[in-house]
Amino acid sequence: MIVGVPREIKIGEQRVALTPAGPVYEQHGVVHYGVTNMPALVPRTSTFALTNATLPYALELARKGVREAVDRNPDLARGVNVWNGRIVHPAVAAAIGVPATPLDEC
Repeated sequence: MIVGVPREIKIGEQRVALTPAGPVYEQHGVVHYGVTNMPALVPRTSTFALTNATLPYALELARKGVREAVDRNPDLARGVNVWNGRIVHPAVAAAIGVPATPLDEC
């Protein structure tokens, strides 16, 4: 059984009523799933899922150090936004209107 508090969200000028039993709505031909904080419904399971997904990265960072881990693991490198005071992530740089510095130049 799904329990929760019904809520209403505003999308532009449109108001959409959402409940855990009815969290799906369509706008502009796109189907949206509008339930916030889904992991809270299954806290133990979501904790194990998050730990299983992130622990290998944390161990790699701890064993190799941040610089070596980022240099050797492209997944970690893609997660770097700022390095040595320079913005290296292109989307972050674009959002604030500055050029990104390639990570290997930092």
